[in-house]
Amino acid sequence: MTTALRPPGLASRPADVLRLAVVVGALGVVFGDIGTSPIYTLQTVFNPEDPHPVPATTENVYGVVSLIFWSVMLIVTITYVLLAMRVDNDGEGGIMALITLLRRWAKNGSTRTAMTLAGLGLFGAALFLGDSMITPAISVLSAVEGLKIVNPDFEGWIVPVTAVIIVLLFAAQKFGTAAVGRLFGPVMIAWFTAIGACGIWGVANEPGILRALSPTYAIGFLAGHFDLAFFALAAIVLSVTGAEALYADMGHFGRRPISVGWIFLVLPACTLSYLGQGALILQDRANLSAPFFLLTPDWALLPMVVLATAATVIASQAVITGAFSVTAQAAQLGYLPRLRIMHTSRSERGQIYVPFINWVLMVSVLTLVFAFRNSASLAYAFGMAVTGTITITTVLFFYVAWKTWNVPRWVLASTAAVLLTVDLLFVAANLTKLVHGAWLTLFIAVTAFTVMTTWQRGREIVTAKREAMEGPLREFVEKLRTGTAPVQVVRGTAIFLNRASQTAPLALRANVEHNHVRHEQVAVVAVETAIVPRLADEDRVTIEHLGESDDGITHLTVRFGYDERPDVPWALAQLAPEDTEGRLDLDNATYFLSRIELQLGDEPGMAAWRRRLFIATSHITADAAEHFALPRDRTVLLGSHVDV
Repeated sequence: MTTALRPPGLASRPADVLRLAVVVGALGVVFGDIGTSPIYTLQTVFNPEDPHPVPATTENVYGVVSLIFWSVMLIVTITYVLLAMRVDNDGEGGIMALITLLRRWAKNGSTRTAMTLAGLGLFGAALFLGDSMITPAISVLSAVEGLKIVNPDFEGWIVPVTAVIIVLLFAAQKFGTAAVGRLFGPVMIAWFTAIGACGIWGVANEPGILRALSPTYAIGFLAGHFDLAFFALAAIVLSVTGAEALYADMGHFGRRPISVGWIFLVLPACTLSYLGQGALILQDRANLSAPFFLLTPDWALLPMVVLATAATVIASQAVITGAFSVTAQAAQLGYLPRLRIMHTSRSERGQIYVPFINWVLMVSVLTLVFAFRNSASLAYAFGMAVTGTITITTVLFFYVAWKTWNVPRWVLASTAAVLLTVDLLFVAANLTKLVHGAWLTLFIAVTAFTVMTTWQRGREIVTAKREAMEGPLREFVEKLRTGTAPVQVVRGTAIFLNRASQTAPLALRANVEHNHVRHEQVAVVAVETAIVPRLADEDRVTIEHLGESDDGITHLTVRFGYDERPDVPWALAQLAPEDTEGRLDLDNATYFLSRIELQLGDEPGMAAWRRRLFIATSHITADAAEHFALPRDRTVLLGSHVDV
């Protein structure tokens, strides 16, 4: 056997190119939100119209820039990149991944703490939905506000131009991000290169600002001017917006590409931008009005506004996609009704479009734009969403690490104490802005949390009543076998979808009791959502023979991960004829669905207003045939009703 000789390093080049492509892709999707935060963070800290203004003295500028840098290091680099991203659920990250880990432990009989923390995590997911409404509004507004720096006469156009961009952005969601996704990475590389270069120019004019990298300035500002520093934290937290995206998108890109992109490009570029803006403010306090854009040379100002707008649209795209993902996962886990989901890419599993959520977000974002009209006013609401989500993620992460990591408890406890102290300081600072806009985030989160917990509770009640109406499946099949329930056997295959795994579907019961017929081949299919993102094909279907092995009636449990599209015909096509007591003629099979109509009753278990909310929420439930990929021309619906 001969071995071909290759030049050194040649074999690794394709892999290196692939890794580089993944890093570029991560730059285009993951870092849009946090990468555009330099546009408005320092401007918001020193906003003279702030209810708790921070004077732009030399000492304060050094302290604020230092606090921004070390907040980014502690929250993003340490909490997320170095720690949280080491915990995943089958490769998936984010707060929903932590929730599913906790639910798994609770399901296996673990402590009540796991369920309590899962509920806390659900509130964190609700805060993220608030974030997904505020991010497009504040990001695009802050970029378009650069027009008034180009020409003050353009100020009246800021809100209309922002509204048009947002409408176009949401209108384009149905086409998916696959087509434009290839452009995102290069645009964000250009963005980080540009803001880093402008930052270097600012530092070169005032090199003393580099001293702000020392933690002594951050500590000194906090200790010596706590009254100012505490209120400044409410705006400084804007520098870490998008930190959750690093974790949430880990399943799409992996931990290493995100870490590489953050450490070698995003962190240096953002740090240089903050240092450059600080230097610019030290040179002339008049630059406080828009330090980010004023850091740009005059000849490059208009291109920077265009590039900033493109970057903020990418940031908005990322958070909108994140909202689609969170709501889809919440629906799969039983926190929301079944939603209509469209997969917009044949190659990328995570690229989905949820029409109902898209239009709710668009109306909400436009409402925020026209109500607040500038990015500074929205900053208070934005900070509350960010700090709440980060704090909850930190709590959940350390609980998981406590349970699973082989690390001395005192190390975890001391690290958690430091990081949670920082997080809670930010939360407390943002609570001081409650009446100035932070209430909006809490209102959105409480509303979303109430809807999700109400749906979960109502679904449990309806499921229990439905199972009582359906009766035991084995007992029903035994009656068919013994002739107690006389029926005519007709040729063909019938597939009965059922939520429960041990009860007779209402549609099957109605077909037998009223039509007195059953098909030659009957498959009762229970569809379950696993608490992992994806399942291997060998774990997809569980087969259970009911009574006799030749009566043609089989029970199948079909499982899908919460990040998968539940395609029932495809899953059934993987089965061999001997698995189902005969061949299922899927090309001609009739699919039966049991439809439940909800009616308002006076049953105990939920307050009257929650029963009404549950019934109202049920109206957005997506069509079951489309959701399970059933052929519409061969799908029959048989209905019943349940009092709630």
